[in-house]
Amino acid sequence: MFGDLALNGIAVGCVYSLIALGFVLIYKATGILNFAQGDLMMIGGFLGLTAIGIWGLPYWLGFAFAVVATAALGYLLDAVVFRRAMGQPEFALIMLTLGLGYVLRTLAAVVPGWGTQPQRFPTPFDDKTIEFAGIPLSEERLAIIIATLVLMIALYLFFRFSKLGVAMQATAQNTTAASLVGIPVKTIYSLVWALGAGIAAVAGVLIAPITFVHPGMGYVGLYAFPAAVLGGFGSIPGAIVGGLIIGLLEVASGFYLSEVVKNSAPYLVLLLVLFIKPSGLMGVALQRKV
Repeated sequence: MFGDLALNGIAVGCVYSLIALGFVLIYKATGILNFAQGDLMMIGGFLGLTAIGIWGLPYWLGFAFAVVATAALGYLLDAVVFRRAMGQPEFALIMLTLGLGYVLRTLAAVVPGWGTQPQRFPTPFDDKTIEFAGIPLSEERLAIIIATLVLMIALYLFFRFSKLGVAMQATAQNTTAASLVGIPVKTIYSLVWALGAGIAAVAGVLIAPITFVHPGMGYVGLYAFPAAVLGGFGSIPGAIVGGLIIGLLEVASGFYLSEVVKNSAPYLVLLLVLFIKPSGLMGVALQRKV
């Protein structure tokens, strides 16, 4: 029982980590708190449903389609919407992302084949388990954990060794200096949005068989944001650690205590950690290098 509970908590935490990572990437590069990140995850889940469940594409091909299409949506959102709003007060940008979330949920509810009823699509891991030390473990949850680990390694290599990854880091550090050395800052902003949206889509497709796909699944972002703050907003490793802590805490409190405690526990722990360490577990005081 404990092994299955821990596996479930880690799997849920991985999803929170992926969404929190999108929060952090977009904020570090553009300074925008994207509260529509959970809804981009929802769009990714619905695109996975369309490709795999409706069109009948093979799972991994449909997975790739959902990620690429959602990344393209993220690129367009920045290029068409947020680029025009740059320079506005931070509160206005936050309200813009909240409004975007409502628009995406409304569109999902009216698109043919999507709608408001929870749906799922077949995966290679349906109702499959493997035994480890005599403990049956769900392949669906193991797939979430393994896919998250692979993605984290890929992102590390991307930011560490690729020119585009280095350009994104330079833009996040100092926009003016990046522009002076020839980095196309506006294009980088849009690519960061595409990357954040694509990561959200990975989370959406992975968790869809467990939570089912519906417009309300985007509210998962309400737990991913505390995960990002808990780990230290602006810290990529912190987003991962914060997501895992929130996931384990949510599952454990729901099992051992009650549903009410499960819903409030992440925020209670967040308040406690911020009271002790306002910058978060792995965060530092936010500043721009000159």
